This record gives sequence, C-alpha cells and structure tokens, in this order.
Amino acid sequence: MSENEQRDLGTTDTGIKPNVEALLAYLLCFVTGLIFVLIEKNNKFVRFHAMQSIIVFGSIFILQWIISFIPGLGVLVSGLLSLAGVALWIILMVKAYQGEKFKLPWAGDLAEKNA
Repeated sequence: MSENEQRDLGTTDTGIKPNVEALLAYLLCFVTGLIFVLIEKNNKFVRFHAMQSIIVFGSIFILQWIISFIPGLGVLVSGLLSLAGVALWIILMVKAYQGEKFKLPWAGDLAEKNA
C-alpha cells in the first residue's frame, strides 16, 4: 500500500496503521472486532471492519451453537459453517490489509450503519 493510499485511510487512536488495525479486527473473530470497536473512536475504516467482524463471526458462532443441538445433521452443517468461516476470515483479513472496504451482503450494510 502506497503512502498516499495510507493517508486516505486516516489516522487511528492507537497509532497503528489503519490497514493493520482493520486486519487485527478480524484476527480473533468477533473478540478483536469488539476490542477495536471499543478503542477506535474516530477511524471509520477500522470501525467498519471491526463491526463487520462482530456481525459476521458473532452470527456464525451463534448459528453453530444452535445447529449443534440438531442430532446428526448438526455436526455436518456446523462443519460446513466452520469451513465457510475460515474462508471468510482469510478473505476479510486480506481485503482489510489491502485497504479495501470489502462489504459482505447484509453484514456489510449493517456494519456501515453502525460504524
């Protein structure tokens, strides 16, 4: 990422580069998303990624918990959700590091409204 692109993302409250901070918001799924929503008050780019992390991975966590109660089928569906979650996790971290505001359907719109 060039220095001009870095300036376009603004500054952060922590002093960490915005693209790195956005990547870190996905690192431990909704946990680090929550941390960055609480500590980053001004940078909309970082807050968007942190909020999207909370929404996406919080939803996956809750769905896996609910689905785990379904005998037989629950294990299969939960495993598929885990694979989808890992794929999303990697894609979202790469896009955040590249300085891209990558919006997922539904979750991205909701994150944008609440960032």
